Amino acid sequence: MTVATPFDAHGVEIAWCPGCGNFGILQALKEALNELGYRPQDVVVVSGIGQAAKAPHYLRVNVFNGLHGRSIPVAFAIKTVRPELLVIAESGDGCMYGEGGNHLLHAIRRNPDITVLVHNNQVYGLTKGQASPTSGEGFRSKAQPWGNLSRPLNPLSLAISQGAGLVARAFAGDKEGLKEILKEALSFRGFALVDILQPCVTFNPVNTYAWYRERVYYLGKDHNPEDQVAAFQKSLEWGDRIPLGVFYRNPQPTYEMKVEGRAKKRRNLFEEEEFQRILQEEVARFL
Repeated sequence: MTVATPFDAHGVEIAWCPGCGNFGILQALKEALNELGYRPQDVVVVSGIGQAAKAPHYLRVNVFNGLHGRSIPVAFAIKTVRPELLVIAESGDGCMYGEGGNHLLHAIRRNPDITVLVHNNQVYGLTKGQASPTSGEGFRSKAQPWGNLSRPLNPLSLAISQGAGLVARAFAGDKEGLKEILKEALSFRGFALVDILQPCVTFNPVNTYAWYRERVYYLGKDHNPEDQVAAFQKSLEWGDRIPLGVFYRNPQPTYEMKVEGRAKKRRNLFEEEEFQRILQEEVARFL
């Protein structure tokens, strides 16, 4: 069921293939923002290049569409100067984990209060289906007819190992489950990464809706997201069983909090120096 929201962009032609997993992500995000009580003017979505990066074009929010792999630093900058806004960086696995991999690492380290949504279809969908950083070893495409030679990147293990604020995985084929995970990530104060398994119906004949539905399951109450070691071990599970949900939660001071703290300290220092200067000038007048 499609729910109408204030974030619906009317009169916009969507340039995704019929059945694309991006549709489920787009609708889940709109509903999540609406249920959390956000207004379109309070939200900024930053994207790079790719099919997933078109998502902000189909949302009624503030949008910055930038360079390939560069959505995270732009989102970081926007949040730093306008901390009252909800800032989302949204793009695909190639854009975020390939061209943007270095930015991802350092954003985790700095912990800005942004949410990073990655449409992970394990293929470069915009540029006709070559292997991406998350494509399985042996994956065949027109660019790799004899199979992909590289091991796939595990973004969850990477983020958890570096102490990211919140690390989660969702599935585009379960809109309600995806929506709840998005709501938790958007409400989290700090760097939140949501890796979203998104079937590409045109260029990825392996990781289909049916393939995922046979394998995905949600983490249960016995999983402790505060336990980094347990979260890391669970992130390694991939194959016959693929876990979904919040793997890791690590609350910590955000970059914006640290900037504000330092700015306040500098303001106090300046005020004291300015007071002493004025005092000395006044004293000198009577000497």
